[in-house]
Amino acid sequence: MHLAISLNIAADGQDILDFGQISAIVRNLEAAGVDMVIISDSADAPSTSPFEATTLIAALATVTETIGLVAGASTLAHQPYNLARRFASLDIISHGRTGWNATLVQNPREAANFSRPEGIADDDFRRRAEEFIGIVQGLWRGWDADALLFDKAGGRFHDPDKMHFLDHKGEFFSVRGPLNVARSPQDAPVLVMSGLGEADFDFGAKVADVVLIEAEGAKADYDDLKRRVQICGRKPQAVKVLATVPAELTAAERLDDWLDAKGCDGLNFALPADLSAVAGFTDRVLPELRHRGAARSAHAGATLRERLGLGVGGAK
Repeated sequence: MHLAISLNIAADGQDILDFGQISAIVRNLEAAGVDMVIISDSADAPSTSPFEATTLIAALATVTETIGLVAGASTLAHQPYNLARRFASLDIISHGRTGWNATLVQNPREAANFSRPEGIADDDFRRRAEEFIGIVQGLWRGWDADALLFDKAGGRFHDPDKMHFLDHKGEFFSVRGPLNVARSPQDAPVLVMSGLGEADFDFGAKVADVVLIEAEGAKADYDDLKRRVQICGRKPQAVKVLATVPAELTAAERLDDWLDAKGCDGLNFALPADLSAVAGFTDRVLPELRHRGAARSAHAGATLRERLGLGVGGAK
């Protein structure tokens, strides 16, 4: 069973954290064998966090070795080319441990910060977000694994036949590509999707590597998603479904409720960025998970895809 931590670095009532405190928390989670930490981001309101999420995981990549580092990034606050380039760069910096947490849920207050004071209709936002995500994944696949030659003597930087222009012209975006960043060490950063409604399940089943669902009703959503994954022509194991367990429900005695349902490929524990909360997880919850055979006791795989048992990016 895979384990993730959604780390809220801007929780209400929480002291402002410096990088040393956050990095200590993440290193503790790494030492405990957690597969990945997910850091949310929002640009819509004042925050107790002094960090933008992708900048933070770039710094965390330099002080960690095995844990996956996933950052939230809004499709409204970025352009797809720049975001694809940023995560491709982060994946090189982290040696293949990066993921993007994308959501199809619109934050109603965010648009005003990005030249849209009138907001954007929900249906338009969803279509735009789907197009955005498709472009990012297409750009990540723009270079074949052996496309870059670095042949100084022959004067060839790359093999033109192994570089692919995206040439996307859609409803909201026009992007030529390719990225001016080398191919990811894990083929493509891991795409994590959260906040999916039932109407979004087909899209998530088609493109996501990991889907986060709510723990309540997880079995029905898990079965539905896996069925849709197969309909898309992908193998069920190509998408990992993790049930999010709120911090207040992570007491060890509640674990059987989530484990017995068999409605997930792993658990995503939502925790505040607080040393005592993290200690409660590593000292009480994690040992119980291991006792039940639901947590690995050793690291497995150098990249995040390997740790999660995923195929290469874009593979079925």
